[in-house]
Amino acid sequence: MNLTALLRQRSDTGRPVRVALIGAGKFGSMFLAQVPTIPGLEVAAIADLDPDRAREACRHVGWDEARIAGTRFVADGLDACRADDVEVVIEATGHPEAGIRHALGAIEAGRHIVMVNVEADVLAGALLAEKARERGVVYSMAYGDQPALVAEMVDWARAAGFTVAAAGKGTKYLPAYHRVTPDDVWSHYGLTSEQAKAGGMNPQMFNSFLDGTKSAIEMAAIANACDLDVPEEGLSFPPCGVDDLAHVLRPRSVGGQLDREGMVEVVSSLERDGRPVFRDLRWGVYVVLKAPNDYAAACFRQYGLPTDSTGRYAAMYKPFHLIGLELSISVLSAALRGEPTGSTRAWRGDAVAVTKRDLKAGETLDGEGGYTVYGRLAPAARSKAGRMLPIGLAHGVRLTRDVAAGAVVTEDDVSLDAERLAVRVRREMVERFG
Repeated sequence: MNLTALLRQRSDTGRPVRVALIGAGKFGSMFLAQVPTIPGLEVAAIADLDPDRAREACRHVGWDEARIAGTRFVADGLDACRADDVEVVIEATGHPEAGIRHALGAIEAGRHIVMVNVEADVLAGALLAEKARERGVVYSMAYGDQPALVAEMVDWARAAGFTVAAAGKGTKYLPAYHRVTPDDVWSHYGLTSEQAKAGGMNPQMFNSFLDGTKSAIEMAAIANACDLDVPEEGLSFPPCGVDDLAHVLRPRSVGGQLDREGMVEVVSSLERDGRPVFRDLRWGVYVVLKAPNDYAAACFRQYGLPTDSTGRYAAMYKPFHLIGLELSISVLSAALRGEPTGSTRAWRGDAVAVTKRDLKAGETLDGEGGYTVYGRLAPAARSKAGRMLPIGLAHGVRLTRDVAAGAVVTEDDVSLDAERLAVRVRREMVERFG
């Protein structure tokens, strides 16, 4: 609770925190919108495949022409990573391979790296984080996105002496969503394709939020950062409102729906018949904690904290997250405290590719939110043993044999280029941490 004071001290000495942003999309634009109101935080460079588009994004979020003129715009993210006047790099491209390349570039250059790119983090984050520690720089999750917010809540619970029974987020989910493609995604958001296009909304990206892929990726990231377990058969998305978190997200041995304590799970804002859940957590995050003794459990009751029927399990939640509008917390924590807002520590969970329909040999996979596969959460040990294809490598790769609908795609089912950076780094990560 002292980032503002630390930033003021830095600013008063004429040493603002200077940042490079790679990727001026929605998340990056939300961060840029806040920068003018944070004295002592400056954006030295913005890298985007289309620098003119990035300049227009700055205008769109309210930057004046003087601030735009004082910022370097480049097309190559590595140029931004290596700039002498940059202290923290934000990777916000959402592209797994680009994210790995930029993270390695930033670490090699001695820059702190904030990974908005959770897709890259789940693909190889354990290795990237280790390389950052060896170099003496921070490798951080992005505050404002659900994984970092959950990591903060888990750390709070453990530091206060509680056992973490479960942690995760809410989303809008029905089982049929796993088969949705970009062609019919907007009907589930209550939009027409024309409205979505006018709003600059990417159908494949938004479909990855709907079909379960993003949830799988984010829960893998949380498991890897917080030493939590993942369900053997993937997320079950139980319908659950905030008042029932402690009841539903506890072990089956005491009447809940989890295999055991210490797991990640996503709750749905829809009942299975499509009715809305009462007091849902669609936009928020949660942690279910367990009292360590009878005295603490009694305090739960005395101070009005809703519990399960045993009185031992209770939930804390945050009903909303503001994504890029909160991202400066990660930047300032890295630069001023030398601490990440959540960081991968191990490889416990993976997001693997599962087919949406029968696929034939010769077809090309189109990755997250596409027409061919979606991401399912899997234990890392099971992913390694089964040579499961991570969703982060399921972009533009060709099938070498037929795969039935609903099956996990394996590395033996596709033709992977062993020389690709993402493939090499992923395999090194699996060998090192598997």
